[in-house]
Amino acid sequence: MTSIKGLLRTHHCGQLNGENVGQEVILCGWVNKVRNLGGLHFIDIRDKFGLTQLSFSDFKDDIKIIKEAALESVIMAKGKVSTRPEEAVNKNMKTGEVEVLVSELKILSKCDIDKIPFLPFGQIEATEDHRLKYRYLDLRTEKLQNILKLRSETTLKTRLCLDKAGFVEVETPILYKSTPEGARDYIVPSRVHPNKVYALPQSPQTLKQLLMIGGTDKYFQITKCFRDEDLRADRQPEFTQIDIEVSFSSASYIKNLCEFLLKELFPVSEDFTLPSMTYQKALEIYGSDKPDTRFELKHMIVTDLFTTSDFKVFSSVVESNGLIKAIFVPARLGQFSRKDTDGFTEVVKPYGGKGVAFYKVDQGKRSAGISKFISDEIHQKLESLSEEKGDGTWLFFADSNAMVAHNSADALRRYLGQNLNLIGEGYSFLWVHDFPLLDWDEDTSRFVAMHHPFTSPKMDEVEDFLNADVNDSQGALSKIKAEAYDVVCNGYEIGGGSVRIYDDKVQSQMFKALGMSEEETKAQFGFFVEALKYGTPPHGGIAFGLDRIMMLLAKTDSIRDVIAFPKTTSASDLMAASPSAITENQLKELNMKWR
Repeated sequence: MTSIKGLLRTHHCGQLNGENVGQEVILCGWVNKVRNLGGLHFIDIRDKFGLTQLSFSDFKDDIKIIKEAALESVIMAKGKVSTRPEEAVNKNMKTGEVEVLVSELKILSKCDIDKIPFLPFGQIEATEDHRLKYRYLDLRTEKLQNILKLRSETTLKTRLCLDKAGFVEVETPILYKSTPEGARDYIVPSRVHPNKVYALPQSPQTLKQLLMIGGTDKYFQITKCFRDEDLRADRQPEFTQIDIEVSFSSASYIKNLCEFLLKELFPVSEDFTLPSMTYQKALEIYGSDKPDTRFELKHMIVTDLFTTSDFKVFSSVVESNGLIKAIFVPARLGQFSRKDTDGFTEVVKPYGGKGVAFYKVDQGKRSAGISKFISDEIHQKLESLSEEKGDGTWLFFADSNAMVAHNSADALRRYLGQNLNLIGEGYSFLWVHDFPLLDWDEDTSRFVAMHHPFTSPKMDEVEDFLNADVNDSQGALSKIKAEAYDVVCNGYEIGGGSVRIYDDKVQSQMFKALGMSEEETKAQFGFFVEALKYGTPPHGGIAFGLDRIMMLLAKTDSIRDVIAFPKTTSASDLMAASPSAITENQLKELNMKWR
């Protein structure tokens, strides 16, 4: 670390050791602990780097100042570094072999100890709402300071890595145009343009593509993005992306680039490569396009085994062209009581599942659940599909809506992974590719983009795409694959991207497929479609979620831990009481009225 003169202190509180004995030093920090041992007074002073014991055995000033130095007050102490008595050495502290014999003590800022909501280093941990409301106190903790430092190091590594690969960092606007990208926009009314608004960008998608049209070649940005959507543990209304775009790139180049970057950020081997899996395969064996591959319990599709089943739930699903999946849990991994199997219904219910059928095998004999509907032949066929056989529990997920069966099986697999302690340490990555280009929305009777409207069809399917009937939900459009890909780690999607459309005719067809009229297309994307007419290089990119990467690196399961000032799951800032009410004067200036 470069030393720059002018600080109030000569050393930080985790720095002193035997080599400093005899030196005059000045320390600044917070009062962490005060001790009075029969007239011998000690204060542990703390900053983000550690603790140092202050001794007042040679203190000449009024001892009353020590009593005024309440916990969490900020103090400055001047004195000489001394070796601690042998019996007082604290081997659990970095500075435990020394203490500072204080000659001068100054209270820089008093803490109102009677009113402080909680002690950051107290024995009683505050509730999460309390810690969010008083985030500045929570930030004093070693955990959050370490995460802030780790985040800083990670962004620096990212910049150095991409710079090494020839990328240029470019800032794009935060006040931008509202464009449909899948989530609701955050809207900013314009004072100088009455009745018009800006939107905060959900991503710099069109902007980075325009940079490619502009000849930038290799762009990146560590940028804020904003989406007004329902929140969960790994999602915030504003989040940070490592945004990347490259001209003349293939999906293969982006994959190689991702491997190059991930080797810098994660503790993986030098010969690390991203294992690949198609979207369809991921759905079949994990029920998810972002599976946690650190443990087994793979799914099996067993619909065909129950075409003549006497079990009405299964037979009705078969008749409706639905899906039946199975998971086999070997007895060596876990066994389930009736209470456990009944409880599985609550696990799948949030995903549309109505229940989990099952039967058990013990010493080769089938029992419980739906065992009476399982013939020897069906059981043998099930075992032939399973990587493991023998004693254990067979679990089934059936629904006329295939995605409900996938999601339910995925939910229970993740639940079992946690509850049976099957999830190991470390990082398990996956490159998921060959996503469908479009998905049919039954509610609106139109196609929607699986990724976003600028994702290219597979190159060998472009002609089929251009000639497809945009109104046929079961036609060619429903079968076309996208040149899109995700990077998954430990059950989180940490990055997603695609090769982009660079032909204005293909882009116009995409807007038609999404049900947008020529007028809508011109109003929302006219500037972009026009830009495509003036010479556009083939290009592609990816955006990594920095916050999710930090969750993995910091080994926490809450995104709020890795953001300095996060929002709650209701998109509120408890500390600043945000969002807040707008004043009448502001409404008048913006030419607005509340409805």
